[in-house]
Amino acid sequence: MTIGSSYPVGRSTPGPPPARPRPPAGAAVTSGLRLLAAALGGLLALALTAAVFVRTYPGQWLDGLLLPRAERGGGYEQQTVLVGPAKAVLAGFGSPSLLVALLGAVLLVGVLRRRLVAGVVGVGMVVGAVVAAGALKSALPRPDLQIESSTTHNSFPSGHVAAATALLLAFMLVLPGWARRFLAVPGAAGVSVIASATMIAGWHRFSDVLGGVLLGVVLFCLAAAALTGLRGDRDVDAGPDGGSLWRRLGEMAVSLAALVWALVVVVPSLAASVQRGALVAIVAAGATTMFLVGSVVFLVRSADFVVPLRADRAGRPSPTDHQKIS
Repeated sequence: MTIGSSYPVGRSTPGPPPARPRPPAGAAVTSGLRLLAAALGGLLALALTAAVFVRTYPGQWLDGLLLPRAERGGGYEQQTVLVGPAKAVLAGFGSPSLLVALLGAVLLVGVLRRRLVAGVVGVGMVVGAVVAAGALKSALPRPDLQIESSTTHNSFPSGHVAAATALLLAFMLVLPGWARRFLAVPGAAGVSVIASATMIAGWHRFSDVLGGVLLGVVLFCLAAAALTGLRGDRDVDAGPDGGSLWRRLGEMAVSLAALVWALVVVVPSLAASVQRGALVAIVAAGATTMFLVGSVVFLVRSADFVVPLRADRAGRPSPTDHQKIS
C-alpha cells in the first residue's frame, strides 16, 4: 500500500543477496592440475638426479670432478679462505632458535594475511623437507664404483638446502602475489648462498644440492595444489588486465639487474678464491635455484591461498534484514 508516494509503507520484502564474483568454473581445477604436474615433473627430476649421480659411474665421476677433494666420510672441503665463512653461514642457519623464529614468522604472516591454514601447511612443508631428506640419505645406497674422487658415503639430498628452499617457498604460501615476486630473487639468492656454503665446507656434493632444491620444490607444489583444492583459485592481486605491463617489466628489469650483478661482482670474486670445479658447481647450483624458484613463483602468481576456518556467510542475508522498516 502506498500513500501519495511510490515508496512502500510497512515491511519491505528482502531482495536476493548481491551476487559475489566467483572465479571461472575450471580455474581451481586447472591450477591444481598444473601444480600436480609440476610436482610430478620435479619428482621425476629428483629420481633421475639420484639415479644418475648416486648410482652411475659418470654421475659419481662428475661429482668428483666438480669437488675433487673427497675425504674419508664423504667430505669435500675446499682449500679456500671461504671455508670459515661457509661454516659460519651453515652454523647460523642450523641454529634451532633461528629456525624456530623463521617458522614463527611464517605463522605470523599467515595470521596477519588471513592465511593461517597456509602458514601451518608451510611449517609442515619445512619439517617434511628435513624428514624426507634424512630418510632418503638413509635409504639410498651409494655403490663403490672404484672412482678415486668418490666415496660410498651417501649425502643425497642436502637437508640444509631442502630446508632453506622449503622455508623460502613457505613464505610464498602466506604472502600476497605482489610480495611473492619481490621476495623470490633475494630469497633464491639466500638459498644459493646456503647451497654454496655446503659445498665449500665439504658437507655436500653438487648433486646433493640439486636434490635438496628439487625436494623443496616438489613439496611446495604438492602443498600449493592441496591449498588450491581447498579454497579455489582467485586472482586478487592483479588488476582486470592481469597486472600492469610496466610493473611486470620493472620486476623483470630488477631480476635481470640482480643476475648481472651476480655475474659481474660475485663470480670474479669466487673465481679468485675457489678452484674451477667448485666455481662451476656454485654457479650451476645458483642458476638452477633461481630458475626453479622463479618457475614455481610464476606458477602460483594468481593463486590465493586464503582458506577460511569456518563457513563463509558473507553472501547470506542477515536475519535482521527481514525486520527492517523502510
